[in-house]
Amino acid sequence: MPFRPDLRWSDVTPEALFLNRRQIIAGAAAAMVATPALARNKWSVDQTPNTFEEITGYNNFYEFGWGKEDPVTYAGALTTDPWSIEIGGMVDKPGRYDLADVTKGQTIEERIYRFRCVEAWSMVVPWHGFELAGLLNRVGVQSGAKFVAFETLLRPEEMPGQRDGSFPWPYVEGLRLDEAMHPLTILATGLYDRPMPNQNGAPIRLVVPWKYGFKSIKSIVKITLTDQMPPTTWNILQPQEYGFYANVNPEVDHPRWSQASERPIGGGLFGGRVDTLMFNGYGEHVAALYAGQDLAADY
Repeated sequence: MPFRPDLRWSDVTPEALFLNRRQIIAGAAAAMVATPALARNKWSVDQTPNTFEEITGYNNFYEFGWGKEDPVTYAGALTTDPWSIEIGGMVDKPGRYDLADVTKGQTIEERIYRFRCVEAWSMVVPWHGFELAGLLNRVGVQSGAKFVAFETLLRPEEMPGQRDGSFPWPYVEGLRLDEAMHPLTILATGLYDRPMPNQNGAPIRLVVPWKYGFKSIKSIVKITLTDQMPPTTWNILQPQEYGFYANVNPEVDHPRWSQASERPIGGGLFGGRVDTLMFNGYGEHVAALYAGQDLAADY
């Protein structure tokens, strides 16, 4: 199907009804304050989130450097407004959509999720976002589609880590279609009633809570529906260590360290480690997606 850069959902909605990014997120935050039902829904875990400072000050976003503090140090230079996402492949309505088009009509919720890094540390994060399925349904997934591919922004003038030619930029990731359509899978636009910080993947990122964190691609600029398993950055770099699925699994170790336990961020010097839960504790919701699969082979 040909690419249609002129197609926007705003074409069928009065322009005055469209909000810019700041208004969208501010409105969503206000709604959460005004409507207690949005504060915590059935998908949220009953755990105390990490602090805003912990979540924004300790993370991986290699486009800004390899250190845990590099993202907060360098991400301030990233321009996130205006922003658009190219949606294409096996969809009925391909095109380049601005952020207002992407979020228009979606229900913004707070989702308090466990976050487990493949490096065996963890957090609890109060994301604000909407189900990816809502966006995919709007663009019309064609019957032959089996996977969803994602791509991060490529802008080396603002992302110093991308100036290192040793890494295959831009960062790419992917999900199987049923994983992408699961209600736990969200596109997050903020956290803690604030717009998504640059260092955490502004203005919009993927969050898949039962998978290791590197699957939750940040600063998305492209979404493609395809019938082929898409390449993913860490699988390209080290396929023996980082598989396509990347489900949290305490029974399948990383080749260089155990995945049986994790270090919760914020636990302090003597906080210790805790046991890692299968599918990061979301097994009752997602285990059926992998019925019959060998999760040691499909790691």
